[in-house]
Amino acid sequence: MTTEAPASTPRTGEIVSKAEERRVIFASSLGTVFEWYDFYLYAVLAPFFSLLFFAPGNPTAALLSSFVTYAAGFLVRPFGAIVFGRIGDLVGRKYTFLITITVMGASTFLVGLLPTFKTVGWFAPTMLTLLRLTQGLALGGEYGGAATYVAEHAPTDKRGRATSWIQTTATVGLLLALIVIWICRKVMVKDDFASWGWRIPFLLSAILLVFSIYIRLKLQESPVFRRMKAENRGSKHPLKDSFFRYPNNKLVLLALLGATAGQGVVWYTGQFQALFFLQNTLKLDALEVYPLIGASLVLGTPFFILFGHLSDRIGRLKIILAGCVIAAATYVPLFKGLTHFTNPALERFQETVKVTVAADPDQCGIPIFRGPWTEFSACANAKDYLTSRGISYEQLPQVASKPVVVMIGDTAVEGWDGKAKADSEKAAAAALKAKGYPTAANPDDVNVPMVILLLVIMVIYVTMVYGPIAAYLVELFPTRIRYTSMSLPYHIGNGWFGGMLPLLAIIGALFLRETPKNFDIHT
Repeated sequence: MTTEAPASTPRTGEIVSKAEERRVIFASSLGTVFEWYDFYLYAVLAPFFSLLFFAPGNPTAALLSSFVTYAAGFLVRPFGAIVFGRIGDLVGRKYTFLITITVMGASTFLVGLLPTFKTVGWFAPTMLTLLRLTQGLALGGEYGGAATYVAEHAPTDKRGRATSWIQTTATVGLLLALIVIWICRKVMVKDDFASWGWRIPFLLSAILLVFSIYIRLKLQESPVFRRMKAENRGSKHPLKDSFFRYPNNKLVLLALLGATAGQGVVWYTGQFQALFFLQNTLKLDALEVYPLIGASLVLGTPFFILFGHLSDRIGRLKIILAGCVIAAATYVPLFKGLTHFTNPALERFQETVKVTVAADPDQCGIPIFRGPWTEFSACANAKDYLTSRGISYEQLPQVASKPVVVMIGDTAVEGWDGKAKADSEKAAAAALKAKGYPTAANPDDVNVPMVILLLVIMVIYVTMVYGPIAAYLVELFPTRIRYTSMSLPYHIGNGWFGGMLPLLAIIGALFLRETPKNFDIHT
């Protein structure tokens, strides 16, 4: 203890100094930043990994497989929340997130040692998926512990401000991942990064892991939890008490459907979907995309603290719901604006050249889960060709006796199957070139200030919905089951509703029978 003015934590019977509160916030936030960094390395490199860890021959199918692996880490997060949330409510917050950060760091380090598809075939994506699942389980236990731990050290009237520092960690972790990957790609030639340089960001996690464990070992258990244990008021069955007893089970549903589901979608749209959209759909080089996203994160991150502090004054839910409503109302023009200011040549092409695919819709499926047995139809090959180039198209009924006909303006391209596939792709490439299709975004055409402005607006939406959410969840549930109760709805909302967004966006567009003009498949 220090002689600084105390910041009492209500109902604990203990005094927490301001210095101790700051130390708790710093140590908890820093460790959580490193854990998000580990988790998001794969997310940033998912398009790149589609060529490295999955079977060649169909880029869209490989990208889908890469996003399935990306999504796998999100799908298991609620299960990690159940397992580690129970441990956190029984044993303590501190020791639980020591376990989770160790599991996360070790899994990330092992990703950096994996052989690629070229070396070991299907064993590569299998092992990558297993490690991604382990990462998801660890993250499912980390966030709830860190948020609960910080909140239980903070005064009630300052919980929004205190926990908002934890809320910055996901964005700062993403920013750190972008910076490390950008440096590696910038200083290496392309072939070196593809061969071995991509491993460096993952191997660095071992250093971050040692540092995180050292810092967290110096922390004490939260005063609220210590007092609860001393008075023998802890729950012996936190899972049962959280999800099968009224009114707590009602509060879990309220937290999920009333807050975290919408918040998760806004978070992943404003950061990862924007990243993938610029890189995959608008064809802007990754070395150009990372600084744009990074600048928006730097400019937008302080708003987490602003909205967290504001939630202490006017309420948490008002800010969260306002962010969701404003985001839903403005996302379409924002993404259209990104197209206009990033790749105006692509925008002109889409507006002036009509592209259609005439085929039997039942023969056009691109498999989500791909294995050695997977075969692709002529229609799937044609749609892959257009999709991988960010070209919007309209699907039409099949032309009699012709399996697939792709119209690029007034030019028809048939075939697309077997030996004819290569000739069809050459004919399509010639037609696209003649019609003015840009194969990549021209960096000189990018209106950098406007792109950053649009990205910052999306990040501000993120800060509105995410800044107050930790304090909101902590205050919903009693101490004895808080870790378990808040973790599950948070990770369902963010892991399933938010984290599945990139995969669902591609699947939804690919399986639309009729694709409206100017519909971008990645939005």
